[in-house]
Amino acid sequence: MKTSIKFFFCFLFSATAALAQNVTVNIVSYNTHNCIGMDKKLDYQRIADVINKTSPDIVSLQELDSVTKRNDKFVLQELEERTQMHAFYASAIHFQGGSYGIGILSKEQPLQCRIIPMPGREEKRTMIIAEYKDYVFCATHQSLTPQDQLASVPLIKKALKGIKKPILMAGDMNSRPTSQSQQKLRKIFTPLNETSACTFPANHPDECIDYIYGYKKNDYVFNVQKREVIEEPVASDHRPIQVIVRIAPK
Repeated sequence: MKTSIKFFFCFLFSATAALAQNVTVNIVSYNTHNCIGMDKKLDYQRIADVINKTSPDIVSLQELDSVTKRNDKFVLQELEERTQMHAFYASAIHFQGGSYGIGILSKEQPLQCRIIPMPGREEKRTMIIAEYKDYVFCATHQSLTPQDQLASVPLIKKALKGIKKPILMAGDMNSRPTSQSQQKLRKIFTPLNETSACTFPANHPDECIDYIYGYKKNDYVFNVQKREVIEEPVASDHRPIQVIVRIAPK
């Protein structure tokens, strides 16, 4: 079993070492709906099964309770144990005696992580920036409010300034591909998933609000080998997305 969930921070985060050779990364993003499915059943194992079947290198997870009245378990720890991956959790809000937030699961233990607050008037939002040997990965769950989504873009841009490694970002962005916030994000990121493929709601998806991106401002090429909306209509209210990407210096 992997060690327990890490709560480590480094505010002198730089990730200055550039990628020397090509690297392939298998990425999944999944809004787990707290592991409560469309059938109203709480089931950690079926979320873990979805993750395990994709054999990802790294996973961005949203809607995770930590010891609340609604869910007396630490959801990310339950998934960590069932996937045998390394986990990092970021609380977004205090909730029902515990917390509610986002997380990362990864095969490789991160070198360092930091948490960036994001705007959210209906509830506070957050982003994790985690450095690994060959890349930097950002996980987030953005606000429902378009104004907050737009306000997040310069904050993301500022947080990534000076990073020399390839940067990937994934999460539930709560915005459609044609939205203003997505158009702003496309100035600094390339969407790697197929944005015409719908991800929500899981039983009858009719909109894309979940994304995986490659950062295009620090001289890397993202060659997508596979992109898929995983056909899982019950385990959560979102369908997970998977991208396998080969990253190379320009």
